[in-house]
Amino acid sequence: MQSKHIDFNIDLAQGFGFFKNEKEEELLDYVSSVNISCGFHAGDPLLIRDFLLKCKEKNITIGAHIGFNDIQGLGYRPMELSEEETEAIVLYQIGALASFAKSYGMTIDHVRPHGAMYKLASENLNFSVTIANAIKKFDKWLVYTGLDNEILDKVEEETNIVVSRELFIDKFYNSDFTPDWENKKFVNDDDALNRIRTVLFSSQIKIGNGLFMPVKCDTIHFDTKNPNITKLLKEANTLVTPTPFNYNKAELSGWV
Repeated sequence: MQSKHIDFNIDLAQGFGFFKNEKEEELLDYVSSVNISCGFHAGDPLLIRDFLLKCKEKNITIGAHIGFNDIQGLGYRPMELSEEETEAIVLYQIGALASFAKSYGMTIDHVRPHGAMYKLASENLNFSVTIANAIKKFDKWLVYTGLDNEILDKVEEETNIVVSRELFIDKFYNSDFTPDWENKKFVNDDDALNRIRTVLFSSQIKIGNGLFMPVKCDTIHFDTKNPNITKLLKEANTLVTPTPFNYNKAELSGWV
C-alpha cells in the first residue's frame, strides 16, 4: 500500500445569502479537510463564520478556497488578470479568511483555487507561480493544493512551496490525464471507489478504456454537486481513514 492514510477534501460555503448547498454540513463527518470560500466566487460572512465554527467543533483542517471575483458566475468564468492583480486577489482572500479564523482561535492550513482559477493554474505555469508566490508572501508554511500534473511539479521546484497534489475521484479524465472539464456527469460510485483502492495500493488511477495512469496523490477531492456524494464518502471511509495532508506528511517523515 502506498500509505495508510490520505486526505479527503470538499468545498464549503459554496453559496451566498439564500443560495446554499444544504448537503455540505452533513459531509463534515467524512472528510479531513475543507476549502472554505472567501467571498469572491461564493461565501458570505455569516455562512463562512458558521462553517468555521462547525469545522472547529469537528477538528477539521481548513483552507482558503480562492477564486476570481465572479459571484454571478460562481467563479467559473475565465478572467485575464495581470500578475499584480492576481497577487492582490489571492492575498485579499487568504487574509480575509485567516483573520476570520483567528478570531475563533483557528488557523488556515492550505490554499486551493476554485473553478476557472483552478483550471488556469493547472494549465499556465506563470499564473500558477504567481498564485504560489502570493501564498508564500502571506505565509511560507501554507500548502498550495492543485491538480497533480507537471505544472504543479514545476511550481514546487521554482518556488519551493509545499504542494498538495489533488485527484478528482468522481470526475472523468481525458486520455492525457487532464480532467474533462466540460463533462458535467460523475463517475459511478463503484468506479470511484475502485479509483481510491488503486491509488492507495499502486499509486495509479484508471481513466477509462482499461488505461491506468501513475499518480502522485496527497488529497482526494469530492465534488459536493455529486448527487451521490454522501453515500460515496461514507463508503470511501470504509476503505481508508481520511487524515489531513500535513499530518500524513509528518507521519511519513517520522514526526508522529
